[in-house]
Amino acid sequence: AARQVTPLVPQGPSMDASKKVDLKIIIIGALGVGKTSLLHQYVHKTFYEDYRTTLGASILTKVIAVDNTPLKLQIWDTGGQERFRSMVSTFYKGSDGCMLAFDVTDRESFESLDNWRDDFLEKVIPRDHGFPMVVLGNKIDICDRQVPKEIASAWCKEKDIPYFEVSAKNNINVAQAFETLAKQALTTYKGIFESYLTDSIKLTPDDKPKKSCC
Repeated sequence: AARQVTPLVPQGPSMDASKKVDLKIIIIGALGVGKTSLLHQYVHKTFYEDYRTTLGASILTKVIAVDNTPLKLQIWDTGGQERFRSMVSTFYKGSDGCMLAFDVTDRESFESLDNWRDDFLEKVIPRDHGFPMVVLGNKIDICDRQVPKEIASAWCKEKDIPYFEVSAKNNINVAQAFETLAKQALTTYKGIFESYLTDSIKLTPDDKPKKSCC
């Protein structure tokens, strides 16, 4: 096969197809929604049924390929206790994607999504485009549902965020949610990288165009 060459665009090591792109993904949401279980199901393919509360943050990594680009996802699992909110928010810095999780059997966890989202967006570096984000409604395997799918979908549609109904226990839609977020984060990362390259090769950007005489 002919080797593909991109003309006139210098290629930095971070965008070389043979090198992994490191992306930081963070999972946030209320206490007990299953953030740790979702992460363990995705990374280890096991249902993590240890109910100890996550204090601060823990990190797991997973290497995947998206659009022929190898990605190393550094996934930060965060505690959902309100009293640790200010500590958790210090972990937002440098994130490439954010996963908002709630429990479909817990109305309050859904109602707190606005606060979690606002808190996150206030503390990350502002960007021109929407920040890569997905919402997960976890525990759809439990019958005692309190948040209708239509309500959650409408909230996400209004915010233009993809919504996934998931079950960490039964491994429903978990990988799809993570991979959708990874794809969004990679697209944004490439856009920022290419914008940086474009800016770096501009010559004398402060020169004003000379007025032409008629």
